[in-house]
Amino acid sequence: MAKWGEGDPRWIVEERPDATNVNNWHWVEKDATNWSKDKFKELFVGLKIEDDKGTCEITELTKMEGEATANNRKAKLIFFYEWVITGSWQGQLKDGQKKIKGKFDIPNLSEENDPEDIDLNVTTDKDTDEARAVKEIMRKKGLEMVQQAVAKYIAGLKQEYSQGIILPSKDTKTPASVENKNKENIAKQEMNKVVQGTSAPSSSVGVRIPTTSLTMKETFKCTASDVYRALTVKEMVQAYAGSDIILEPAKGERFVLMGGNVMGEFTDLVPDQKLCMRWRLKSWPDAHYSSVTIELTEKEGDTVLTLKQTGVPDREVEKTREGWRQNFWERMKQVFGFGARLF
Repeated sequence: MAKWGEGDPRWIVEERPDATNVNNWHWVEKDATNWSKDKFKELFVGLKIEDDKGTCEITELTKMEGEATANNRKAKLIFFYEWVITGSWQGQLKDGQKKIKGKFDIPNLSEENDPEDIDLNVTTDKDTDEARAVKEIMRKKGLEMVQQAVAKYIAGLKQEYSQGIILPSKDTKTPASVENKNKENIAKQEMNKVVQGTSAPSSSVGVRIPTTSLTMKETFKCTASDVYRALTVKEMVQAYAGSDIILEPAKGERFVLMGGNVMGEFTDLVPDQKLCMRWRLKSWPDAHYSSVTIELTEKEGDTVLTLKQTGVPDREVEKTREGWRQNFWERMKQVFGFGARLF
């Protein structure tokens, strides 16, 4: 048997608890079809669509045709899903006398389409002026709400089925899902402090300590929009940063990640291009925050992420750099498959 670090890695039995599927080389597949159907019911049934003219609501899903699977090949997570969803809806104008009923279908929910590319076809049981007005609410505002629900489905699928499918190897840490209850409770306590304001960022510059700057570049094999969403959509961040997080991607809003060990606030956001933050580790001196700027640039199908961070305590530079690499970039690549193309 080859020694560690020698020979073809496919045949090396790593030092880890399971000692199976070495280096995650073999294809592993999980069926997510039934989970998906339950998730669609949770996301769509009862979904209310409102504007200043009236209200609509999805009342039933009548058909969910398709399938979903999560796969691991060479430590790369690949998600396949393809669905045609049909259902019923009803709505009413604010000054209307009757409830209008109709049908809808989502014909193109698959991994080939981003949430914003999802279509919504809407019909009504009767063709009247009032019915046409309500249909327009469902068609326009409903499309936006359905696309948001689809985004939640995709993020939830990746979060649910990324657990345990890529096995821990010799050089990787235990996934957050198997951390003990004590650590979970500590994370919740830290987040409660932030919610109550005791650990929230203030307008002060911070304590005077020796600091330095660090820069990083990382390449992801996906679009800039994919990387931006992986850093700002709560359900996607939960997939690699743990479930107990606080995240509201808007200027002046706070965030708490990695079990309470990372916290700060957003100072500027340019969708798909840039994020600016006041950012600190729990281990840093109280009230001290660094400044982080992340810029995204698409180049020939890849996205180059450039991070510039100023005000990092001198003794924490390498720890901070390694934290970004292991806890953000590598986990994002593993969970969402941003590290390598399928073909």
